[in-house]
Amino acid sequence: MSKSSSAATTAGVDRAVAAFRDGDPVLVHDAADREGEVDLVYPAEPVEPAAVARMRNDAGGLVCVALADDVADAFELPFVSDVLDHPAADHGHLGYDDRSSFSLTVNHRDTYTGITDDDRALTISELGRAAADPDAVDFADEFRAPGHVHVLRAAPSLSDRQGHTELGVALAREADIAPAVVVCEMLDDETGGALSVADAKAYGEREGIAYVEGSDLLDALQ
Repeated sequence: MSKSSSAATTAGVDRAVAAFRDGDPVLVHDAADREGEVDLVYPAEPVEPAAVARMRNDAGGLVCVALADDVADAFELPFVSDVLDHPAADHGHLGYDDRSSFSLTVNHRDTYTGITDDDRALTISELGRAAADPDAVDFADEFRAPGHVHVLRAAPSLSDRQGHTELGVALAREADIAPAVVVCEMLDDETGGALSVADAKAYGEREGIAYVEGSDLLDALQ
């Protein structure tokens, strides 16, 4: 890698970390040979209803909260495939990884239906707050399942798995904030597929949102 390329990579990662530290979103591309998707990623704790609306309208994928492995352990959150007593609960179909990160779906107990922007923002931000000090939280007292926010369990480290789940949590740790992030895939309204990297970058430039490659995050944060 040339010095100019290395400097650009470092600057991109630094911008993403700074954005997270300020509570702002980042666009993260995992890898062309993995899911090959760009996710809109927010730190969970400061999420407000406008952020949920942006994920619905501008991203369009599934709104999920990724929690660090140790946080999920503290909350006794399983991988749903490990506790789902149904023959459909297998991972053999996954072409991009060994297993799914999905855990429970939850609503905060102060929500009503759980699906409105206000309700989902409350659930997301409270998950972020809980992740900041998991030992002080009785998870079942604050959240109920099933709900409208999908919870993901990150692998213990980036060396174990390099999905948006892990990249987002690593970004949060680097920014020294609670290890809980919201991830939502960017979809293309015309094709119905994943939004291209070029279009995601263009969106980021229009909206003032940092874009970072997963490979650059791996090089910088591992």
